[in-house]
Amino acid sequence: MKRFSTVFLAVVLAAWGVTFAFAQQAQYFFNPNFFGESRSGPVSRTVVGFQSNYAPGTIYIDTSERRLYLVINQDQAIRYGVGVGRDGFDWRGVRRVTAKREWPSWTPPAQMLARRPDLPRFMPGGLDNPLGARALYLGSSLYRIHGSNEPETIGQAVSSGCFRMLNEDVVDLYNRVSVGATVIVR
Repeated sequence: MKRFSTVFLAVVLAAWGVTFAFAQQAQYFFNPNFFGESRSGPVSRTVVGFQSNYAPGTIYIDTSERRLYLVINQDQAIRYGVGVGRDGFDWRGVRRVTAKREWPSWTPPAQMLARRPDLPRFMPGGLDNPLGARALYLGSSLYRIHGSNEPETIGQAVSSGCFRMLNEDVVDLYNRVSVGATVIVR
């Protein structure tokens, strides 16, 4: 009987461990706010006053403020936090969104591989991919607005010129923006 009790207890604990591990992953994947409309944090997505003559759907990125604005109308925009290019990798200009990808794969450009030969030559899309859940490609450049698996970099100047967003924010932006949208970087 003691042996049966020990085996039974081991099976229950093992099953509980698997259930607990699944619950931890499920909390991440099935959290209703993972791709939802609301979240709390230092760089919260919010509708703000934004006076401009830009057409609705225009993306305006203020690199010094480290914020991205999606113009809703002449008086309002949705403000998102972004990570921007570090010193020497920041840029200004106007581009158009030329493509959109869900869970994009990543091939580091030759310039990046020269600086960081330790990087993989290719990464399929997924949670470990540095482009995150979505990517909006900017013109024929190497630059993108994309998700990030490093949320602590949002609001920082750390990238090689791309604009990083929380995955839930880039999904929200992705669903609101069309290919051809204007992106203004200041």
